[in-house]
Amino acid sequence: MKRVLVAGCGDLGSALALRLLARGWQVYGLRRDTSELAPGIEPLVADLCEPQQPAQWPAQIDYVVYCPAAGRRDPELYQRLYVDGLRHLLGWLAQNKRKPRYLLQVSSTAVYAQADGQWVSENSPALAASDTGRLLLAAEDLALRSGIPASVVRLAGIYGPGRTRLIEQVRAGLQVAAEPAQYTNRIHRDDAAALLEHLLLLVDQDELLAPCYLGVDDEPAAMHEVAAWLAGQLGVESREDGPVSTRVGSKRCSNALARESGWAPQYPSYREGYAALLGEQGGAGS
Repeated sequence: MKRVLVAGCGDLGSALALRLLARGWQVYGLRRDTSELAPGIEPLVADLCEPQQPAQWPAQIDYVVYCPAAGRRDPELYQRLYVDGLRHLLGWLAQNKRKPRYLLQVSSTAVYAQADGQWVSENSPALAASDTGRLLLAAEDLALRSGIPASVVRLAGIYGPGRTRLIEQVRAGLQVAAEPAQYTNRIHRDDAAALLEHLLLLVDQDELLAPCYLGVDDEPAAMHEVAAWLAGQLGVESREDGPVSTRVGSKRCSNALARESGWAPQYPSYREGYAALLGEQGGAGS
């Protein structure tokens, strides 16, 4: 039986865990509060920000997916969770006699500072313009130099069940300037989980992974186009008293490398993904 540790087993981690459970893998879900883990996931209570190794630490782990979520852009929190937390986890793993076969470090396309609509790939310079972006790069470096074979997966903005902030903003009359176009990149939560699963399966089949993959859908899109499409689906319009988009930056991320590896998104663009979400909410106009 394959044993995988999902460190930071929240929304994305749980979606991945359920996929792996369906394949007969043993999944350990590490988080501070394990009461909401789905049945079948082995609970592992731990605070990644603390150095003490958790009790009941597994004797053997084959694969590790590091995917905690900070919840807010706070440099101090990013340092504690993404950098120090990973360092703590690596220390706990080092106490085992056998190191894991592979580590997947979940990162973000926020490590790219490109802001003029350029296309970005895994080979593009990652020169983060923010403190939080630079800390994500530090965490990536820690993973790739850990002594455990590793790859970094840079995910774009995740949306999906429970992640409906943009829908609610558009419902409230969101204002988005058409010019200059602000390109956005996104991935449905289920596609992000499927990409992580896909990469783990490749490793399990002794396939060689690249050091980095971009996890995005097929179609970067201008924010005003996305908002206008959603408004049409919802039957609403932008309002003068509505919220104003404060988004900064503009880049177009390519998923070509992930697709070449054999992965394909179930929701290739925002249209399919948000249509599914609106359907789950009980209809576009509701």
